[in-house]
Amino acid sequence: MKVLWLVCLALPLTCRPQTDTFSVMTYNLHQYALTDRDGCGETDDPKPENERRAAVRLIAKEHPDVLTVQEMGDATVFAQFQDDLRAAGLDYPYVERLARGRVEINLAVLSRFPIVAVQNHTNEWYSIGEAKVPVARGFLDVDIRVNPKYRFRLLAAHLKSKVYNPLGQTEMRRNEARLLNKVIRGILDESPGVNLLVAGDLNDDYNSAPLREVSGKRGGKMTDLRPVDSVGDAWTYFYFSADGYSRFDYFFVSDGMLAEVVRGQTRVARDPLTYEASDHRPVIAVFLAADQ
Repeated sequence: MKVLWLVCLALPLTCRPQTDTFSVMTYNLHQYALTDRDGCGETDDPKPENERRAAVRLIAKEHPDVLTVQEMGDATVFAQFQDDLRAAGLDYPYVERLARGRVEINLAVLSRFPIVAVQNHTNEWYSIGEAKVPVARGFLDVDIRVNPKYRFRLLAAHLKSKVYNPLGQTEMRRNEARLLNKVIRGILDESPGVNLLVAGDLNDDYNSAPLREVSGKRGGKMTDLRPVDSVGDAWTYFYFSADGYSRFDYFFVSDGMLAEVVRGQTRVARDPLTYEASDHRPVIAVFLAADQ
């Protein structure tokens, strides 16, 4: 038995013995895509190698069982990202990428565990005055089976940024949040005890109107986990030009999943690599793999 155990330690995460807990990471990778970085008018410049390397190293340090990312590029970039993770010892055999529109700011989920259902939301619209506007990035919605007795539903989102828009970026984000809340309410109305985890970059402060929409005063309550890092800081986004720090990246859990949260291991990553990899810090939530 000792020999078998040592062999398994040398293999990727998919070989790890079944444990009583599992971890989920949400991470905005900051333009992990081909964009026009040099101003030539062509969207052909990849995320700089040092930033890509730092992001992969940081993820590998935390080795989440389920990874949900924002600002992922096209299928080719995503495949290279998976290859880089494998080279770092992270093998995620189950993936789902939600691509929307011409701009490559996509959502993706990578998992050690089987993704057993996909029900993405790609046809959500709202009105501002006479304008009819789609939820730009959609909502990625998957069921993940951790073991034969435990599964959870992951709803991943990336709400409208604070970048200026003539329609009003705040109103756009609030409308997207209302539609996200509508999806949440629909899930909870159908299955009140469901293990539901909402994760992603919601681009606003916890006491803002959009975040109050997501927490849900109607149709069932979602709890903000509010992870902190090793020194107690909760911020997840840093804005260099304004020297500002905000909490934009969240985990919300349903009442059905709240009892499984392992609070002492749920955290924001505090690591020098975060400043090189992205303008966001990854957030990790840990859960018991059994309904309590």
